[in-house]
Amino acid sequence: MNPWPVIRAALVRYRYSALAFVVLVAAGVTLAVAILSQERALREGSARAADRFTLIVAPPGSRTDALFTGVFLRPGSSQLLSGTLTAALLNDTRAAFVSPLAFGDSHHGAPVVGAIAPLVEHLSQGLAEGRVFATRNEAVVGALSDLKIGDTFRPAHGVQHGGAQHGGDDKLDAHDTALQVVGRMRPTGSPWDRAVVIPVETVWALHQRPTGHAPDSPQLGPPFDPAYTPGIPAAVVHTPRIATAYQLRAAYTGKESMAFFPAEALLQLYSVLGDMRQLMSLLAIVTQALVLAAIVSSVFILFRLLAPQFVTLRALGAPRRYVFAIAWGFTALLVGAGVLAGLAGGYALSFGIGSWLARSTGVALQPRLGEAEVLVALAIFVVGLLLATLPAWRIQRTDLAAALKGE
Repeated sequence: MNPWPVIRAALVRYRYSALAFVVLVAAGVTLAVAILSQERALREGSARAADRFTLIVAPPGSRTDALFTGVFLRPGSSQLLSGTLTAALLNDTRAAFVSPLAFGDSHHGAPVVGAIAPLVEHLSQGLAEGRVFATRNEAVVGALSDLKIGDTFRPAHGVQHGGAQHGGDDKLDAHDTALQVVGRMRPTGSPWDRAVVIPVETVWALHQRPTGHAPDSPQLGPPFDPAYTPGIPAAVVHTPRIATAYQLRAAYTGKESMAFFPAEALLQLYSVLGDMRQLMSLLAIVTQALVLAAIVSSVFILFRLLAPQFVTLRALGAPRRYVFAIAWGFTALLVGAGVLAGLAGGYALSFGIGSWLARSTGVALQPRLGEAEVLVALAIFVVGLLLATLPAWRIQRTDLAAALKGE
């Protein structure tokens, strides 16, 4: 005998109760899947963003702060390397290049970063359009910048100060110097995609600082003159040789500076994310336990609604196994639908959170369903099927005479 027609009739008759059951299961699966998927997306996205940064040199302090400054363009600490140390670092010939990072300006909410041309070429791995800056009045924009090649703009004083994102106008605080966009970078998956990169000498000049070269010199990049080199908050050191990278890290780790690989700071960040993941996973487990308990209660309520149909089937001579198949199949179908909806909902929730975080941090996040998420959903599905056997077994074992009398 085919139990499907009876199951389908029950679904149609009690469709709202069945829908509520599916939503309940889907909610628990969605939360678990979203937590696991988003945590992995954060790890992978931050690793991709820092992948092209070999070594960061910054004033002594927090590596995480220096990582946020150099890679994620979030200047925090006001400490600077001394001018003497900065000049020695920027002129160090052991590295392929050493680029200073200078901040303090923005354009419509996007950070304006002072650097040297080799850093732009390295991060972009070849520009998408145009060329790198060759004079102090030129700029290169990130892949997601609204500025186009040929556009001119005036950087505003302050990071995200009075920009379009805040309903203001950068021109109120704009510098007098107009810069022209001459190139666009390829996507990097990092906050540099929204940045505007200009010669570091221009940033220093806009803030009445020495430009690293003799007065009136139009030179860009190294070598920098120690007599005219101001301090910087961080520098990006690149070398393709691992041994040289370790030598430079040792050379610039001391009382006046610290040097570290971004992966080292990411490990500290991941440890914090790991603690958060454990907390959120605990909340997800508690939620799933409550959902599974609610599943049991809901199944018994649904089966009380279906009890007259089961009693009628038993009275008409339906075998116990047939009644069990109907009862179990009805619940299994709802649990399966809830798990599938939860997988889709978890991915959608993780994608939405990832999009919001990408807009706010500039780090490209790519949520996806991995093995861990599928295993969690499968575990809930299996537990749901096992729980479905309890009321099904109870119904098919109920004494027919007692059931008829109770009805």
